[in-house]
Amino acid sequence: MILTNPTHNPNLRSWVESANQPNTDFPIQNLPFGVFRPQRSAQTPHIGVAIGDQILDLYLCCKAGLLQELPEQVQLACAESNLNQLMAMGNEVASMVRHHLSHLLQWDEQSPPAAPEILIPMSNVEFLLPASISDYTDFYASIFHATNVGRLFRPDNPLLPNYKYVPIAYHGRASSIVPSDTTIKRPKGQIKKPEVPAPIFEPTQMLDYELEVGFFIGVGNELGHPIPIDHAEEHIFGLCLVNDWSARDIQAWEYQPLGPFLAKSFATTISPWIVTLEALAPFRCPSFKRTQDDPLPLPHLSSTLNTEAGGFDIVVEVLLSSIQMRAAGMEPLCLSRGSFKQMYWTPAQMLTHHTSNGCNLCPGDLLASGTVSGAEQGSFGCLLEITQRGTQLVELPTHEIRSFLCEGDEIILRGYCEKAGYVRIGFGECRGVVL
Repeated sequence: MILTNPTHNPNLRSWVESANQPNTDFPIQNLPFGVFRPQRSAQTPHIGVAIGDQILDLYLCCKAGLLQELPEQVQLACAESNLNQLMAMGNEVASMVRHHLSHLLQWDEQSPPAAPEILIPMSNVEFLLPASISDYTDFYASIFHATNVGRLFRPDNPLLPNYKYVPIAYHGRASSIVPSDTTIKRPKGQIKKPEVPAPIFEPTQMLDYELEVGFFIGVGNELGHPIPIDHAEEHIFGLCLVNDWSARDIQAWEYQPLGPFLAKSFATTISPWIVTLEALAPFRCPSFKRTQDDPLPLPHLSSTLNTEAGGFDIVVEVLLSSIQMRAAGMEPLCLSRGSFKQMYWTPAQMLTHHTSNGCNLCPGDLLASGTVSGAEQGSFGCLLEITQRGTQLVELPTHEIRSFLCEGDEIILRGYCEKAGYVRIGFGECRGVVL
C-alpha cells in the first residue's frame, strides 16, 4: 500500500499558475500521465504529465536535460511514444519520476522555474490512448448496479448466487478502445422485439453509456503465476475513467448464455490521464462493508490490508449535453453522481481473481470496474437504471426527453477526490458524442 509523502503536501505551489487554482483537476499534488500530439499533426506522440491547463512534455524535458538525475533507462522510457515501457518498470520507478517532476514544477523563490518551452497548452493537443492496450477485461463490481439491472429482468431473483463470491467479468474488445473526444457511431445488430417471432438486424434504439473506473496494469505476471492479493497493487500503475458504451436491445438478445459481445465491442472510451496510485494515496478508504448476510470473501480474495484500505474514495459523475442544449449555450445536465468507494469488489480483488487461475497480465492491459452505481436515485451509472429500461423518461432543460441516447448527444464523465487536509485532485473528462 502506497503511503502519503511530501508530494501530497497541500502547501506545495507550482510555477505553472493554473495549477494553483482551487478548481483545477491537475494541481501539483496530482501529476497524472498521458500521451498526446499537436492537433492536426502526424508528429510522433509524446508522454506528458498534466499540470493545471498545461502539459509537461517529457520528451522535451529529456531533450533539455531536465531528467538527467533519473537513471538512463527511465529517461529513455519517458521519451517513448506511449507509457508501456514506463509501466513495466513498476510503481517504484513511477514514484521516482513523479517525485522528480514534483520538484521540477514546484515554485521556489530561491531558484527560477524550468524552461517554459517544456509546457504545451492542453487546448492545442490531440489526446491519444496512453498505452498500447493488448487486452481489456470489464468487471461487474457494483452490487447496486448488479441488483438494479437484475431486478429489471428477474424481479424475484435479481442477484445471482455467485455474485458475492466471484468478481464477475467478461473479456472485452481492446481494438475498439478509443480516447476521449472520439465520436461514437450507433451500432447495428440483431434485435428481438417482443411482438415479432424472429430477430431483425437494425441500428440499436437503446444506446447507453456506462460510468466506470478503469485501471492499467504496470508490471505483469508470468503465465501460471497468480498474484496474491497483498501484492496486487504492485501491478496497478494507475486509474482512469471509462465509458463502456452499450446497446441494450442487442445485449438483451445476445447475452444468454455467454454474456456480452457485439452490444459492447463497438466502442469503449477512456479518459486521457492515468492518475497514479501514489497520487491517490490520501484518498484510500476501507473496502465495501459487507452485512451479516453476506459471505466473507474466499481466503485468496481477502486480507486485512484490503479490508482496511482497499477502496478508493472517488466521486464520479455523468453529464449529458444535447445538440439543442449546446445551440442554446446551456450547461450539460448532471444525470448522476456516485462514489467508487461503494464498489463491492476492490481493484486488488479484481486483479487477484483475474490471475487466480494463472492468467498472465501484461503492461498496458486495461481492467474496468463495471458500472459505478449507488443504492439511491441520483447515483445510477447508466440510463438502463435511471430510466428503468426506458419506462421512466429523463427531461432535459430544453424539454427534450430521453429514454436512451439520441444522435448528437454528448456524454461527459468526470471524477475527483476531496478530503480535509489535502488538495482536491481530478481525473479530467471522458467525452464522446453520438454521431
